[in-house]
Amino acid sequence: MIARSPACYTVAVPGEILIVAGEASADLHAARALEELGRLRPGVHAFGVGGPLLRAAGLEALAPAEEISVMGLAEVLPRIPRILGILRTLARAAAERRPRAALLVDLPDFNLRLAAKLKKLGIPVVYYVSPTIWAWRRGRARKIAKVVDRMLCILPFEERFYEGTGVSARFVGHPFAERPAPAAPETYRAGLALPAARTTVALVPGSRSSELRRIFPAMLDAAERIRAVHPDVQFVVPVAPTLTRAEVEPYVAARRTLEVRLVDGRTEEVVGASDAALVKSGTSTLETALMLRPMVVVYKMSWLTYAVARLLVRIAHFALVNVLAGRGIVPELLQREASPARMAAEIERLLGDRAAREAQLAGLREVRASLGEPGAARRVAEEVSRVMA
Repeated sequence: MIARSPACYTVAVPGEILIVAGEASADLHAARALEELGRLRPGVHAFGVGGPLLRAAGLEALAPAEEISVMGLAEVLPRIPRILGILRTLARAAAERRPRAALLVDLPDFNLRLAAKLKKLGIPVVYYVSPTIWAWRRGRARKIAKVVDRMLCILPFEERFYEGTGVSARFVGHPFAERPAPAAPETYRAGLALPAARTTVALVPGSRSSELRRIFPAMLDAAERIRAVHPDVQFVVPVAPTLTRAEVEPYVAARRTLEVRLVDGRTEEVVGASDAALVKSGTSTLETALMLRPMVVVYKMSWLTYAVARLLVRIAHFALVNVLAGRGIVPELLQREASPARMAAEIERLLGDRAAREAQLAGLREVRASLGEPGAARRVAEEVSRVMA
């Protein structure tokens, strides 16, 4: 259950807060939390690292999120000098400006290092979106206890993993829990100016350039196979805020026989317009679950990252939806299994097998119900405001 916050809050003297958020989902969660914090503390000023949504919410960006949002050993190695430079910049700014608190969102390899530096400066750290200690490196919990003042969890089972570790943790609910029940696909198709009667498949390749390179070509090859069976099919792709159309368009242009519509952002609507979706593993799978749309989850990483992950990860499923459900309700295709043939076959099953489709939808409804009550951003802002007092 979500712990209730005190009902009354007095407006305190505004101050500065350091915020760091990396990929698209963290940018969204942090932006909403900053907006709520502004309501609790009018005039509060935030600086740090964020994406377009956080910057639009008022963040003074010392560096863009795109420069630190990198996943995988092979991908991060060439970026290390720049990432370390940003880490030093933030630590120096914190030492000079002495913010009243720091809100660090996800991105544990970067943010836990920054938290250690902030701890030495005496700056309280609120960490939002727990590292996945339940999947691997569970020993990190004791390290987290040394550098984080408050851990705010968004998954219902995470809080218990911190029991006895010295970490002050709280389940604040998932930010997506406040989304209303989805409408019919035709409603979203109308909003996106898509023909209502055609079979529609969403392709969600991720929010990082490295993910785009590894996953999107295979998704488009799978789309070719799906089109061979469904000549009327249309494909829709949300372009994440951390990417540009210029990064995505060349992949689509190479397959002129496919009808692919690119939409800036609006992942929720793109998925809502679909009959089924091919989704990169990560937060997007949860967005798709909340829209109650059947999906196939895929992921590909470098061979080095995969080899290390196989040694360290100790969970039965890698798709967040399956982790929350505690069983395999959606197909998971990893590495070689994420072939165009397998992707197309699994999508075909969801489009043509009514029993398989309904079984998955029943599981997705369970997942949606498990995410807590609306108001996560407000609860995060209240925790930060309390630390700033």
